[in-house]
Amino acid sequence: MEEATAMEVEEHPHSNPSSSNRVGLKNSIQTSFGEDYVFQIVPKNDWSSMAVSLSTNVVKLYSPVTGQFYGECKGHSDTINHIYFSGPSTPHVLHSCSSDGTIRAWDTRTFQQVSSVSAGSSQEIFSFSFGGSTDNLLAAGCKAQILFWDWRNKKQVACLEESHVEDVTQVHFIPNHVNKLASASVDGLICIFDTDGDINDDDNLESVINVETSIGKVGFFGETFQKLWCLTHIETLSIWDWKEARSEVNFPDARLIASNAWNQDQVDYFVDCHYSQDGERLWVVGGTNAGTLGFFPVSYNEAASIGSPEAVLAGGHTDIVRSVLPMSSIPGSATQSQGKFGWTGGEDGRLCCWLSDDSSEIDRSWISSTLVMKSPKNRKKIRHQPY
Repeated sequence: MEEATAMEVEEHPHSNPSSSNRVGLKNSIQTSFGEDYVFQIVPKNDWSSMAVSLSTNVVKLYSPVTGQFYGECKGHSDTINHIYFSGPSTPHVLHSCSSDGTIRAWDTRTFQQVSSVSAGSSQEIFSFSFGGSTDNLLAAGCKAQILFWDWRNKKQVACLEESHVEDVTQVHFIPNHVNKLASASVDGLICIFDTDGDINDDDNLESVINVETSIGKVGFFGETFQKLWCLTHIETLSIWDWKEARSEVNFPDARLIASNAWNQDQVDYFVDCHYSQDGERLWVVGGTNAGTLGFFPVSYNEAASIGSPEAVLAGGHTDIVRSVLPMSSIPGSATQSQGKFGWTGGEDGRLCCWLSDDSSEIDRSWISSTLVMKSPKNRKKIRHQPY
C-alpha cells in the first residue's frame, strides 16, 4: 500500500468562479495497513523528498512528485511530536523529537540514526528548533522546561525552568532574528528570550505574551517577521506584534466566523496558518471532522476579518486532517510546473496530493488563483521568498 492511486472525488461549488482555478485530488497514499495516522509532513529543502511522521512512532519518506515510498526511520519508542529537515549544509539529515525524551538525527539516504540527544527518560520533547547568533544552539520544549544543547558536541548548555509552569508545546528561533527564541505553552504564555551569552531565566527573558489559554501552534510572518500568529487548543486565533508584546487581532470565535464563510459543514478545528510574503497574504486552514479543508484568508489590519475560503480541498480525507503542506511554501519548487497545490495528511492514515491546474485528471474541488504560486518565468520579479 505504499503506492499512489488515483481517486474520484465529488465536485464542490465555490463562491467566485471567475477568479478561481480548478483543484482536485490527484493521488492518495495509504501509509500502512494498520490504524496509524499522519502527524506531520515536512519537505526536504530541494523538494526531492518529504518526510511523514506517523502515530506508529516511525517516519516515512516519499517522493512528493510521484508518491513513491523511499524508506522509513525507526527508533523512537513513543509519540513523534515534531520533525524537521536540516539546512543546506546537511540536506540529507532529518531530525525528530519524541515523547520518549530524545531528539534524533537520521540520514535519509540510509534511513539510519546518526546521532541523538536526550532530555532524560522522564521527560517529553514536544518541539525543537535550531538557531542562535552563532547557529550552534538546539532548543527543545519539554515538560515546563526549555533545554538547550550545543548541537555540534551534543552538550547541554542551559535549562530554563521558571518561565513556564506547564508543557512547552512550541519553541522557535525567530526568522531574521536568530538570537531570539519564542516559546509557547499549555500555560497560555508566549515567552521571548535573547539567547546570546549564558542563558538563564532571569537575564534572558525579554517579554511575555499572555494568550490566556493553552497554545497549540505559533508561527511568524510579515516583511521582517515581526508578527506572530497563534492557534490555541480551543481553536481561537490571535495575531501579535512580538517585539512590542502587543495584541493586534483576536478571534475568540474563529471557528464560527469560518463556518459562516462557506457552504460546507461547520469548521471543527484549525490545522495551521499559511503565509505568503509575495502579496503579504495570511490564511488560516480549517477542517471538518469528515476531512474537508478550507483556506480562509485572514485580514489582520484595520478591518480584522476571516473571509470566505480561497481553496476548498474535499473528497480526499475521511477523518481529521493533521498536516497541510502547500507547495507554494517551497520557493522555486520544480513541482510547481506540474500544477501541484500541495499535500495533506490525516487521521485516516492517508496522504493526499492536490493539483491546481486545468488538467483533465481533475475537476472537483476549487482554489482561488491567489493561492497558486506562479511559475518564475511568468513573473517579473520575486519580492520575497515565502517563509
